Amino acid sequence: MTADDSFGRLDDDDYPAYTMGRAAELLGTTPSFLRAVGQARLITPLRSEGGHRRYSRYQLRIAARARELVDQGTPIEAACRIVILEDQLEEAQRINAESHRAASGPYPSTVA
Repeated sequence: MTADDSFGRLDDDDYPAYTMGRAAELLGTTPSFLRAVGQARLITPLRSEGGHRRYSRYQLRIAARARELVDQGTPIEAACRIVILEDQLEEAQRINAESHRAASGPYPSTVA
């Protein structure tokens, strides 16, 4: 892998660029919070060759949403479930919008 390849990955939301310590620092939380959201199966960090957890920017956004809910008093397990359901709803809405665009064809319909 060349240096150019490595720098290109920095723009990839799914590239596991952050160590647990750095991820916790960015979120303003503790490593134990990240372990807890992992145990709740909200996010699954990748592992480095040495076995250390590594997080992507996408995973950090998901964990940050869970942290918002926990900070509002929601138990962590419930917060993780809420975030999972929100993510599923967003995906279903995206698929629905794509289906509607495909069904309407290349020309907008007009109603007389």
